[in-house]
Amino acid sequence: MAYDFDLFVIGAGSGGVRAARFAAGFGAKVAVAESRYLGGTCVNVGCVPKKLLVYGAHVADELEQAAGYGWTLEEGHFDWGTLIANKNREIDRLNGIYRNLLTGSGVTLLQGHARITGPHQVEVNGEQYSVERILIATGGWPQVPDIPGKELAITSNEAFYLKELPRRVLVVGGGYIAVEFAGIFQGLGSDTTLLYRADLFLRGFDGSVRTHLKEELEKRGMNLQFNADIQRIDKLEDGTLKATLKDGRELVADCVFYATGRRPMLDNLGLENTGVELDERGFIRVDEQYQTTAPSILAIGDVIGRVQLTPVALAEGMAVARRLFKPEQYRPVDYQNIPTAVFSQPPIGTVGLTEEQALDAGHKVTIFESRFRAMKLTLTEIQEKTLMKLVVDAETDKVLGCHMVGPDAGEIIQGLGIALKAGATKQQFDETIGVHPTAAEEFVTLRTATR
Repeated sequence: MAYDFDLFVIGAGSGGVRAARFAAGFGAKVAVAESRYLGGTCVNVGCVPKKLLVYGAHVADELEQAAGYGWTLEEGHFDWGTLIANKNREIDRLNGIYRNLLTGSGVTLLQGHARITGPHQVEVNGEQYSVERILIATGGWPQVPDIPGKELAITSNEAFYLKELPRRVLVVGGGYIAVEFAGIFQGLGSDTTLLYRADLFLRGFDGSVRTHLKEELEKRGMNLQFNADIQRIDKLEDGTLKATLKDGRELVADCVFYATGRRPMLDNLGLENTGVELDERGFIRVDEQYQTTAPSILAIGDVIGRVQLTPVALAEGMAVARRLFKPEQYRPVDYQNIPTAVFSQPPIGTVGLTEEQALDAGHKVTIFESRFRAMKLTLTEIQEKTLMKLVVDAETDKVLGCHMVGPDAGEIIQGLGIALKAGATKQQFDETIGVHPTAAEEFVTLRTATR
């Protein structure tokens, strides 16, 4: 039969837009439905605005370091409203770019909530569309534990639109979003406490990285509360919030920010009208080609719960478009050696296996590790240390993992990601000439194994 569309994409986030654009470019008739904002989480309430706030928070470090370089500055004043207004203007600009990317590619853009009404049927704003294939790319949504007073807490969705900077902030969570926002709030001047229910944050990252960041955040005066969890939140008469912990302690703050996980956004999607199954965690179950258990429906991005990163969703979207409409160009997504940055302060860059993962996989490893004070800080009183670490297979000399905590970690790790993708050995690292004087050259001058 003739369908209205060859591909109907639900969700105009990074993965959905990439799949739609390229599918249209390959000759398919494509529609995209979006009920919120073009660009999805990343552009609107994720990586992009978060990085802008990180830049803003980092200015405080630059001002602190200025005296060592001969600059005498008047006491700075930070205005939250100006930062948020400028951020909003930039996000509006990016929304327009995403709109132009879609319409310029020949994609039909439908602004409204899409609901699947059958294996080949989607409804948007009361209109029914017949479609050959449906691609679900609806992303994730932050969730707050079901505790008394949960409605008093905010998540990353609301943090970008706060009317004013809270004087005291309690950040709850141990993942990268919690760590990043704790750094943002503290860098911009809030009295910040980071509370996490386990022994140490950033589970799954290299142990040296986790410990080093903890030490650096403590140097900066952040109040870290591990093995602690909130039992209830109450609003006091003066408008402040009281968090009662499970151990009976009470913490008072102007804002309680939760970053304790994200769920797949499946609300009113109509999955009950399909054969789509969910996995044990509640994400859409797909095979290696992003095919769900319903023959006409695929899914990519955060909604499938694999690697929840924007560049991964982009790669998955491209893979779907190629497999369906340009199979001669199809190649599967490689989930190995994905470079990752955490924009904490100081930031983290990592690619490849952690020391713990390498050992668990049966590798005999040699560890090269260095901690040093960055050259930029030598004329200041700041005692922050940078960490660089290589995990090397002792038998093959192959570099299994690169890890860094320090300025520009995300920028540096991208190039190392290419090296690991190419299978570089420690000898090849050693034979590479360093760029001097930089921190990055430390990765090619690590000569003595630390263990």
